[in-house]
Amino acid sequence: MYNELFKIGPVVIYGYGLMIALGILFAYRLIDYRATKRQFEMSHVFSLTAWGLVGGFAGAKLLYWMTDIQNIMSNPGSLLNLSNGFVVYGGIIGGIGAGLIYCRMKKINFLKHLDLFVPSLALAQGFGRIGCLLAGCCYGEEAHGWFGITFHHSEIAPNDVPLVPTQIMESVFSFGLCLVLILLAKRVNKDGLVAAAYLILYSLGRFVIEFYRGDIIRGQVGVLSTSQFIALMVVLATSLLVFLSRYQNRLTGKNV
Repeated sequence: MYNELFKIGPVVIYGYGLMIALGILFAYRLIDYRATKRQFEMSHVFSLTAWGLVGGFAGAKLLYWMTDIQNIMSNPGSLLNLSNGFVVYGGIIGGIGAGLIYCRMKKINFLKHLDLFVPSLALAQGFGRIGCLLAGCCYGEEAHGWFGITFHHSEIAPNDVPLVPTQIMESVFSFGLCLVLILLAKRVNKDGLVAAAYLILYSLGRFVIEFYRGDIIRGQVGVLSTSQFIALMVVLATSLLVFLSRYQNRLTGKNV
C-alpha cells in the first residue's frame, strides 16, 4: 500500500487524509438525509457536526498523547505533529462530549441528536480504517495462514511479513454496524437506544479485533490494551445507564 496516492503540482494527496475527508463527507450526507426526513433543525445539525469534529479531533489527539507519554517526554517536539497519531476512542469521547455541551447550551435533546449521528459515525470510521490500511498504521500481528496481507513499502507497518488485516476487519465491521444502526433507528422510538447500541456493539467488536493488533505503542492496562480497557468500561457504563433508565421508567409507569 502507498499512502502517497498522487501529486497535484506541489500538493501531495495522502490516502489516509483522503479517506478521512471522504468519511466526513459521506457521513454528513447521511446525517443531512436522515435529519431532513426526521425534520430536525438543520442549523443545530450543522453546528453539532462542527462541534463534534473539533471535539473528536482534540479527544483523539489527547488520548494518543496519553498512551505515548514516554516518547513525548523524551521528544517533546512530537507534540507539534498534528497530522498523525490519533486514538479512535478519544475521538468518540471527545466528539460526544462536545455534542453534549452544545446541546446543554442550546437546550435541545442530546440523546435524540446522538441517535441521529451515530450511524454516520460508524460510516466515517469505516472509511477511516481504509485510510489506516493505506498508511500502514493500526496493523495486525503476524499472520500464520492464508488470511493475511503483506506490506512492501510501508513506513509504519512491518514490510515483507504477512499480517492479519485488522484495518479491513474493522472497516467491514464499521460499515456493517452503520447499516444495523440505521435499521434499528427505524424500529425504536426511545431516545438513546440507538446510541447505546452503537457504543456497546462497537466496543465489543473493537475488543475482539484488538486481540489481533500488532502495533504495540497503544499502551496497556494490565493484560489488556488501552482500547480494550476503554471498551469494557464503555460497555459496562452504557449497559448500566440503559438498565437504570428502564428501571426508572418502570417506577414512573412510562413505556420502554
